[in-house]
Amino acid sequence: MLFFDSLTKDIVGVVVTLVVVVIAYYKWSYQYWKRKNVPFLEPSFPFGNTTNPLTRTETLGVTIQKVYQEMKNRNWKHGGIYLTSIPAYCAIDLEYVKNIMTKDFQYFVDRGSYYNEKDDPLSAHLFAIGGSKWRNLRTKLTPTFTSGKMRQMFQTLVDCESSLLKKIELEYSKKSPIDIKEVLGCFTTDIIGSCAFGLECKTFEQENSPFRVYGKKLFQGSTSRNLKRTLLTQSFPDLARKLGVLALPEDVSNFFMKVVNDSVSYREKNSFTRNDFLQLLINLKNSKIAEEEGYQHDGKTLTLEEIAAQCFVFFLAGFETSSTTMTFALYEMAKNQEIQNKVREEISTVLKKHDGKITYESIQDMKYMNQVIDETLRKYPPVPFVTRKCIADYKIPDEDIVIDKGTTVMIPILGIHYDKDYYPNPEKFDPERFTEENKNARHHYAHIPFGEGPRICIGMRFGLMQSKVGLTSLLKNYKFTVSKKTKEPLKMQVQSFILAAEGEVWLDAHKL
Repeated sequence: MLFFDSLTKDIVGVVVTLVVVVIAYYKWSYQYWKRKNVPFLEPSFPFGNTTNPLTRTETLGVTIQKVYQEMKNRNWKHGGIYLTSIPAYCAIDLEYVKNIMTKDFQYFVDRGSYYNEKDDPLSAHLFAIGGSKWRNLRTKLTPTFTSGKMRQMFQTLVDCESSLLKKIELEYSKKSPIDIKEVLGCFTTDIIGSCAFGLECKTFEQENSPFRVYGKKLFQGSTSRNLKRTLLTQSFPDLARKLGVLALPEDVSNFFMKVVNDSVSYREKNSFTRNDFLQLLINLKNSKIAEEEGYQHDGKTLTLEEIAAQCFVFFLAGFETSSTTMTFALYEMAKNQEIQNKVREEISTVLKKHDGKITYESIQDMKYMNQVIDETLRKYPPVPFVTRKCIADYKIPDEDIVIDKGTTVMIPILGIHYDKDYYPNPEKFDPERFTEENKNARHHYAHIPFGEGPRICIGMRFGLMQSKVGLTSLLKNYKFTVSKKTKEPLKMQVQSFILAAEGEVWLDAHKL
């Protein structure tokens, strides 16, 4: 009995000591920005300036938007916050944003994203990696996203249009409201599956197509995954790697790795080629693109794991971001019929010049559609904030402040896009904001849905191309209105990193 009493006292003593140490550590950490003489928003224990991932009621992007607005209201050019106990620097002034993303990029090469190349090779993709590894890979991949390469892939993309129109026609004939988010998710999954892997995903025909199932799983978010990311991978990435913590669900990694292995093996054994992203990577692996493009090759080819990782991130970044952009664009046009009519008139006028066909050239000619997409990306940027990691001590220009090496830096894209100084009445959907005259009158960094600088989204051209093809295909055949089934105002998914609508977005189609 005495032994158990003693053991209980020891356990209680250890727990109390640990609690005291943790609280002391947090108190000391929460003085970081004060010690640096940087203005900061007061944090709360234990989640700092973010919310509890278990009880979160808004996506982290919206939380960071509020941080931006609070700092802007206080006329700060920048400020400090805390992600749990970790200090993070927020750039508010657009010149500071420009310095970080472009002018002084050499200090902010890394994103600070967690990846585990050894146990989870798919996670070591272009978006996540940093340093010289990122530079080398970016140099190798850049030629695969030129306008010439996009033109080569265009027909592969357009071939997916027929399945989209069949689905819309089916729902129209039944006089059913259309879950446009799901339909466009299938459309972009088919496109990316075809262009990235050379496979027919048949997501419209197969309700549980594996590409659609695993794609949804990646973006649904998970409270447990978010908690693990917050407490371990974000706070102690080196320890997480040593412990073998995966960045992606294991079944998702296994699926995509097998798909790439099988596809590459088939093509190389059968000397089969195709105008798609996978073929460009296979050519790069065999140094063919280096020779064609005439740039200096470092002698190191892409490994099969690197090919798989890039195919995976192409899928990851390509299907969800483009489908949500098209969803929000159609939703806004369904609410603003005059805008929808103006886009449709432009589509009709442009296609007449191109024998009624959707071609690479005709898509480039649609200037007003560009404005609509730009305004959609302003209101609904797929990635609401981006991070950088300071890789060397950086003195802020005109300030007696140094950002320490290793500090997380945040660019609050959603906050910038809703800033009334740049966009009066920011809740209003107004494509006129993006006429050439209005764009030139604004700071270039007031609209950064794809990021900016050397780490700007490498697949931007492809994403815009497939969004334009989808919208053109739908709007030349149908008029859309908002269905009564749609719950308004739209709410954003809480656990998803991508800014996406919660639940379905229902539209009614009317044949022209």
